[in-house]
Amino acid sequence: MGVARVRIIAWHVLATLALSVLPPGIAVAEPGPRIVGGSRASIVDYPWTVYLRTASGFQYCGGTLVAPSSVLTAAHCTASSGPAEIFVVAGREDTSSEDGVVAAVTRIWIHPEFDRPTYRNDVSVLTLDRSLPYRTLPLATPADAGLYAPGTPADVFGWGITEGGSPSRYLMRASVPVGTDGYCSQGYPEQFDPALMVCAGYPEGGIDACQGDSGGPLVVEGRLIGFTSFGTGCAEPGHPGVYARVSTYSDAIAAQIPP
Repeated sequence: MGVARVRIIAWHVLATLALSVLPPGIAVAEPGPRIVGGSRASIVDYPWTVYLRTASGFQYCGGTLVAPSSVLTAAHCTASSGPAEIFVVAGREDTSSEDGVVAAVTRIWIHPEFDRPTYRNDVSVLTLDRSLPYRTLPLATPADAGLYAPGTPADVFGWGITEGGSPSRYLMRASVPVGTDGYCSQGYPEQFDPALMVCAGYPEGGIDACQGDSGGPLVVEGRLIGFTSFGTGCAEPGHPGVYARVSTYSDAIAAQIPP
């Protein structure tokens, strides 16, 4: 499937090496952009930003608290795992600290039409074993089309790999402009679907999300408009990060949130 497909295969090779530190059943986050060219962010300012980890403490994806006991993330972060194999860490800026809460997962919902080869419908909702005491982030809906206007500044968050090639110990944030559908399609001619996805990034590259940031939030004006899904490399010219378009799935997501 062109360049993007080649980079996916390359990441699978790295993931195979990483499996030695993961317990059986945990899916390694695949081609997700990482926070490259960003800066540290305070969890106090962005308390709805969470991360997924294994029982041994390995952080491998991000997520967003969209209800007190519900986390939205990417399906490719959860598709190969059972609830007992995923833990959600909230209220923790520094992954080496004991701050915040570690919640167990009681239920995993994956969009029934999730397609791993193309990353279409890359949507998953986790139900937690408790309500968390942190502010949640509202979902973009079809009425929020203006938030997706090309050039709109958007913030992406995560603890993934940075410029140095290692995962970040601290929560990171970067600002990237929403891309046009044409620009996104040029970068991913066989994968990008504007009805299901949105891309964000600079034509010259340099700022992006990356491995370990999959499932993490893309935010405009205090609303969740997307979450990290896939990309070719990280921060490469002409290949912006691609995010699941939350407004397309807002009703399906809301249906998974406990009353």
